[in-house]
Amino acid sequence: MLAFVVVHLLVALALPFLARRSTRAAFFTAAVPPAAALLWVLAHAGPVLSGQTVSETVEWAPLIGLELAFRLDALALLMTILVSGLGAVVLVYSDAYFSRGGGDARRSAPLLLAFAGAMLGLVLADDLITVYVFWELTTVCSFLLVGQAGVSRESRRSALQALMITSMGGLVMLLGFVVLGESAGTYRISELIEHPPTGGTTGLAAVLILVGAFTKSAQVPFHNWLPAAMVAPTPISAYLHAASMVKAGVFLVARLAPVFPNLPEWWLPTIVFGLVTMLVGGWRALHEHDLKKLLAYGTVSQLGFLMVLFGAGTHTGAMAGAAMLLAHGMFKATLFLVVGIVDHQAGTRDIRELSGLGRSMPWLAGVAVLGVASMAGLPPMLGFIGKEAAFSAFLTGARPDLLVDAVLVLGSMLTVAYSLRMLWGAFADKPELPQTTVKPATAGALVPTALPALAGVVLGVGYPVADVLASSYAEFFTPVVPYHLALWHGFTLPLLLSAVAVAGGVALHLGRVRLTAARDRLPRPLDAQRGYELIMAQLERVAVGVTGRLQVGSLPTYLGIILLTLLVVPGSALLLRLTVPDDLRGYDNLLQVPLAIVVVVAAAAVLRARRRLTAVLLVGLVGYGIGGLFIVDGAPDLALAQFLVETLTLVAFVFVLRRLPARFTQSGTAKVWQAPKAVIAGAAGILVAVAAVIFSGARQNPPESSAAFIANAEQGAGATNVVNAIIVDFRAFDTVGEISVLAIAATGMASLILASRHERRKRSTRVPSITVKTTTGLVEQPVKQHEEVRE
Repeated sequence: MLAFVVVHLLVALALPFLARRSTRAAFFTAAVPPAAALLWVLAHAGPVLSGQTVSETVEWAPLIGLELAFRLDALALLMTILVSGLGAVVLVYSDAYFSRGGGDARRSAPLLLAFAGAMLGLVLADDLITVYVFWELTTVCSFLLVGQAGVSRESRRSALQALMITSMGGLVMLLGFVVLGESAGTYRISELIEHPPTGGTTGLAAVLILVGAFTKSAQVPFHNWLPAAMVAPTPISAYLHAASMVKAGVFLVARLAPVFPNLPEWWLPTIVFGLVTMLVGGWRALHEHDLKKLLAYGTVSQLGFLMVLFGAGTHTGAMAGAAMLLAHGMFKATLFLVVGIVDHQAGTRDIRELSGLGRSMPWLAGVAVLGVASMAGLPPMLGFIGKEAAFSAFLTGARPDLLVDAVLVLGSMLTVAYSLRMLWGAFADKPELPQTTVKPATAGALVPTALPALAGVVLGVGYPVADVLASSYAEFFTPVVPYHLALWHGFTLPLLLSAVAVAGGVALHLGRVRLTAARDRLPRPLDAQRGYELIMAQLERVAVGVTGRLQVGSLPTYLGIILLTLLVVPGSALLLRLTVPDDLRGYDNLLQVPLAIVVVVAAAAVLRARRRLTAVLLVGLVGYGIGGLFIVDGAPDLALAQFLVETLTLVAFVFVLRRLPARFTQSGTAKVWQAPKAVIAGAAGILVAVAAVIFSGARQNPPESSAAFIANAEQGAGATNVVNAIIVDFRAFDTVGEISVLAIAATGMASLILASRHERRKRSTRVPSITVKTTTGLVEQPVKQHEEVRE
């Protein structure tokens, strides 16, 4: 599994070079890794759906327990079908959409493949830290895909907005992962599912994780970034915002739902926020004129629907969620690609400018009908099966709730209404508009667009396949009443609710003009986009104010801020848990006493020094005293390194100080602040000294890394001195880096010295001149030696 992820990323790195020669070859090459991953996953579908799992673990940092863990189970199988299957379809479609050799095409091929690899790693991850790593990789890739070249202000703003909201949510989610992993004693998701954690911290972890899921899946009030991201090219919107990225939050809720099956802090927010999001997204979609924005708000609404189903934590809800997750990926990818063809061929996607495309592009209209039918929940589409299961989930589940079902029906009415609006707006004949002139769509665009739509029909008619997929995931939940996906359950209440939703949606569509007029008259006290802009503006003001007060160009001020932060954050924690070691001694060797006195006296004398050279020599004396302490403590190698560094530093300081005034100068303002500076410096020094004593005394056994160094020093490095082995062999690159830094600094200082000497030599050899007055004006003439110049 890791190999497939790595192949995605490696091929993505090579694609820019191929795209320079042929963007068509780049897109078709990019489609190969997702297609191969899909075939591999489908080859393992039989064992996985029968209850087996395929797992793989690669140790990352074993000493601290970090590893890359992957697991293929039913949910990962379902998501891989979306991520890899639709990824390959979108990449093939992109060749027909983008201009050959264009900048967008050259950028999109490698970035789309990299994003597909990150999403594949995310859905296969079986470790919370692994989930977070790939989670943030998808955030970075989506930022680059939405922003594209960054030429337009709108694309830059939308990309930054998506990055800000999703990355901040990701950081909160990481905190939740840490709380959950530490309280449960494991970061393995499979182990968490087998042994769900309990305790007060579990609820806190659930809430923090939900924040990350809500931001990624555009739940209210974080939903505004998704419609804004529609500035991206349509293939990118189809993949990121219909099939993969926005599904990440829903996938996370589905993955962790068995960990928090009966936790109110988990299921209550997901249901409440999901229902609100479903209504808000559906209402906004009903009034949009831009087809892509209509689908974007429709995606927001559907994501809320999925959150409700997966967050409920019931067997039927899990089956409905799995069916709707698969159906939504199929029909929404189809409809986005349809809109891309309309925009590409007609030059607009505004429904107020489109008319008669159903007659001009009948094949495309037929594909759109299939996608819309599944989105509206009409039989025999997979969307109908999933929606009927969703209505059943809150009638027969562990938490029957007619109010939830009523809101789901209302949201489904809005779904039917904006589905019809999309189909009517793109393809209907409008008497008030002239016939839209379009170019015929190519087979390279139509075939990839039709494949997801046909898959929705096949999975609807062949519902046993979808039932096996959904049942394999839902087995984590105990069924109250056995339920299976099917096209016909008889004349039941869920079937009646589905019919009510369709009829209500048709009525809303027919009254769309009056609805839009009423909506325009309503006040809008709450607006997510305006709220985001106000928050960002306030943050910018705060940042400017803080920066203006802290970044004042004063080194003492910077040091004071750093020391105050040290005192407040770790200092307060140290005081709360202060424990003095029982065997604390004043010294271990009598020679430590005079050396310590020398260091302390020299440090105090630096404060009283008035000449720069004296201060540098005293600072050097402090360093040499510390080197003497190293010798007494039995570390001559460290002492030698300390002496060499101090000598080099002392020489460098002396060279630099030759160009500065001999004495320190101090302003009156600086004298006023001497006492606060002394207090801060003294407190920080005491804190560091106490921390060193407490931390060194708290260690009862040598660390594991030290034992490994000692065991391998003589055999692996041929050194009987473990310090030599660490510096020369085990930390060779680190030591080389330190030496390189010193060499660069010495080279820079030598260059400054030579440059200043050269400048002095030029000034000393410059021929003096004098300005004389002539008949033609003022002329500068050189002064010759032994020659008297007269005016």
